[in-house]
Amino acid sequence: MNPFINRELSWLDFNRRVLAQTAKPETLLLDRLKFLAISASNLDEFYMVRAAYLYDRRNDRVPDDAGLTCAEQLAKVLEGAFSFQQNQIETLNVLLEKLSEKGINILKATDLTKAQNAYMREYFEAEVLPVITPLAIDPGRPFPFLANLSLNLCARMKNDKDDDFYAVIQVPSILPRFVPLPSGKGRCFIPLEELIAYYLPDICSLYTIVSYGFFRITRSADFDPDEDSDSLLEDMKRVLKKRRRGRLIRLELSGGFDEKMKDFLRGMLDIGKRFLIELPGLLDLAALMKLTSAGGFDSLKLPPVVPARSADFPEKSDIFSLIREKDLMLHHPYESFEHVVDFITAAAADPQVLAIKQTLYRVSGKSMIIAALEKAAEAGKQVTVLVELKARFDEENNILWASRLERAGCHVIYGLTGLKTHCKVTLVVRREEDGIRRYLHLSTGNYNDITAKVYTDIGMFTCRPAFGEDASALFNHLTGFSAAPDYGKLIVAPERLKKFFLEKIQNETDNAAKGYSCGISIKVNSLLDSDIVRKLYEASAAGVKIDLLVRGICSLVPGAADISENIRVRSIIGRFLEHSRIFVFQNAGDPLVYIGSSDLMPRNLERRVEVIFPVEDDELRDRIFSALDIMWRDNTGAWELGPDAVYNPVGQSGEPVDSQDILLNMKDKLQEGQT
Repeated sequence: MNPFINRELSWLDFNRRVLAQTAKPETLLLDRLKFLAISASNLDEFYMVRAAYLYDRRNDRVPDDAGLTCAEQLAKVLEGAFSFQQNQIETLNVLLEKLSEKGINILKATDLTKAQNAYMREYFEAEVLPVITPLAIDPGRPFPFLANLSLNLCARMKNDKDDDFYAVIQVPSILPRFVPLPSGKGRCFIPLEELIAYYLPDICSLYTIVSYGFFRITRSADFDPDEDSDSLLEDMKRVLKKRRRGRLIRLELSGGFDEKMKDFLRGMLDIGKRFLIELPGLLDLAALMKLTSAGGFDSLKLPPVVPARSADFPEKSDIFSLIREKDLMLHHPYESFEHVVDFITAAAADPQVLAIKQTLYRVSGKSMIIAALEKAAEAGKQVTVLVELKARFDEENNILWASRLERAGCHVIYGLTGLKTHCKVTLVVRREEDGIRRYLHLSTGNYNDITAKVYTDIGMFTCRPAFGEDASALFNHLTGFSAAPDYGKLIVAPERLKKFFLEKIQNETDNAAKGYSCGISIKVNSLLDSDIVRKLYEASAAGVKIDLLVRGICSLVPGAADISENIRVRSIIGRFLEHSRIFVFQNAGDPLVYIGSSDLMPRNLERRVEVIFPVEDDELRDRIFSALDIMWRDNTGAWELGPDAVYNPVGQSGEPVDSQDILLNMKDKLQEGQT
């Protein structure tokens, strides 16, 4: 039987690699705090989606490829997640001590100076007291509904008859979580919940405070819209409301809770003991991200990245002329996303442009692309936008964008029934002297100018006729009732993509048997599809060398005797989130290079509209080969997965190699037109 690693446990391993960045001596102090906050935010989402998914299917007896039922997976997940949160608290304590040495202090109310106490009292009365709402719990006042991921204070009180009374106060998210205090040296902060707790006797003055503690709840977000609904937009709005009231999947308690208060909360919230996590420290560590922007401590973090202007896009040049000359490529965040914005802005303003068609999955809050599409529609151009309403945790934002685009006169659609549209495609149709020409931008990442500064992605511009014809056919399929076409260049899921990958892997296996040049190099976020994994095992057994860069989930076990001896797997965790997807097949000495939006997961291959596409320009292919080579030489952020299913840091046998730093420092060469 072929070995497999469980999906959920593989994800926990990924988040451990993120947390491990906090222990690297070369990582600056506030950047370590950032990685801790990222690991906490990741874990929140994991509980909301994956732990909730497993709980809902806990009675399903069918095991996964790793041989674990949902109930067994859930037990391992809860155990691993609890251990992980304990490690987070230990990490935080170390970081707080180091931050204090550098002049950044998170204080308790009992630590404050007289001047800080006076300031805290004034701040509490002016800013906090008008906002908070103490909620008594008694027969006439039931336990309140609490928002997902909300931080709360629970107090147990007694009257003169020794009767117990309880109150809950939600810590207002509208106020800064860490309140700055006056300080003669460095920066001092107090957590907002500590400030509220300090004044509990004033807030609940009727009774005597016996004990109090902080708690935080996590709700299930594992809801999908009804695909049979008459209106996907309206049903998505209902899903968002339902999610706000999702079943509790985690209850976190700080210190201070006595047994009576624990029993009270568990009873009120109706949550089992195994979903209760007691932590001796701060809750909601994701909020620490706010502290990483504390002013005056630039030396404790890396400077913000200023993406380079690509030499392929000279200033004041006509972008359509540039694309007609040759295919162009951008590697974000090393090269500026502004070139993509310029492409769409130019199309919106150009009187020769007749139509713009685009897919949008995740968009930033102040998107210049949205503004350009609005202007294009208002100018009378045909603007068609596929807005994916089911982009998890961006649904509300996408609903707002969809409504705004519709008001501007754009044709807005929400994709195909039962499928998420995850591909990243922009098609511009332009009338020119020699007829209609189609200009195309295809990418591995979203049309989001914010994430383009921290996610590594690759985008390509082309006006090759075969690509344009495919893009037109794709949009016609997405917007109308046309059958899925036979594409000439694009490989599209769900109809064709999985079969394509299986065929390409088989081709390398056949080439190995014939003694031809063979090999596979893949870079993805996740590798989970069992058919793909088994096919890679077959290729390895046939002698095909397979290099896999998998940032997150990987169910494949490399280096297993007689199964995967020719496969190596690495994960790079660094300053930027590795997000690009690259697929290279040696093809008997004539390498095939593809990039695109799809990971190797069942959801991407079978339940989404995904597009990967060939890179045919030799110069662009060489740039991709060079980037992959640099990543494989990484020995600072790279982790190697062993046959024991354990990740270990790649050891430094020589000079340290940070692939992201190298690619970032290459921007000067890029500006000079070198690669």
